[in-house]
Formats: sequence, C-alpha cells, structure tokens
Amino acid sequence: MSDPRLQSLHLEGQPRRESFRLARQALQAACGSQTLAGDARILADDNRLDAPTVAPPPPGPPAATGRFAFYLKDGANVYPLHLGLNSVGRLPDNDVVIRDECVSRRHCAVLVHTDLRCELHDVASKNGTVLNGARIPGPTRLQSGDQITLCGRRLTFQIAEIAPEAAAAG
Repeated sequence: MSDPRLQSLHLEGQPRRESFRLARQALQAACGSQTLAGDARILADDNRLDAPTVAPPPPGPPAATGRFAFYLKDGANVYPLHLGLNSVGRLPDNDVVIRDECVSRRHCAVLVHTDLRCELHDVASKNGTVLNGARIPGPTRLQSGDQITLCGRRLTFQIAEIAPEAAAAG
C-alpha cells in the first residue's frame, strides 16, 4: 500500500523519520488485505489492489459498513470515518483535519476493519496520542465512547447503528 498520507518527507532529523517509518509499517501491516480491499479510496481505476493511485472518497453519507457508521466528534464538529485508514492531523490532506499547532502533521490514524473492529495508531507524533487518559504504547482497540486526546484537543470515537431502512437504501 502506497498511501501519500503516510510519507515522511516533512519530518526533520533522522530519528523522527525512522520512528515514523516504523509506525507506518506497523499501521500498513495492521490493515490486512480484507480491509484494503474494502477501502474504495485505495483502489485504482483498473481495481487492482496493488496500484499506487488513491481515489477520492466516495460521495454520500459517512462510511457506513453494513448497519454501522463510524465517526469522531470534536465538540460540534463531526468527522465521518470510512472503511480502512483514516489519518488524523494538522495537514489539510488528512481525513480528519485538526487545526491546532500542537497537533502533529500526521498525528494518528483510526483503522476501521471490514469486520467492524477499529484501532487507534499513533503515527510517531511528537506529543503522543492519549486514549481514555492513558498514552497508547502501540495499536489500541477502540470502542464507542472512547476519548482520544491529541495535545489539548479531545475527540470522541462513536459507532452509530443505522436504521434498517437507511442501511438498505445506502
């Protein structure tokens, strides 16, 4: 998987770049082929999974997987999550953009798997990623209602069940 959101060109100094690359490898390994196959944004025009093209997210409601929708909530802001890799950080090409100078350019990632498991990965951020008051040491499973803290910003991870009529229509 060659995802432009996971490049380390912006990092200064060799140690930070190396820690970012190690975090990126762990994140890519956690995706697995089933989750990658389900992430329509990574599929190329010819639908090859190994193609380097990244397509824009499909239009429509938040990434609903079956009867569930996944999102992060930051006060009044709601950020829908899609199946696969959801990058979180300060850069405008992240899936969830947090406008805060304390938040790293590529701070963390939420991985939504095809089997509805969700994981939080820190992507070698300077200030770390905190889940429910404790800094995460590595990939950590997410549950609805979990509090993710990036510096002083608190995001709430939510899983919402979609009404059967809406799931059938979507």
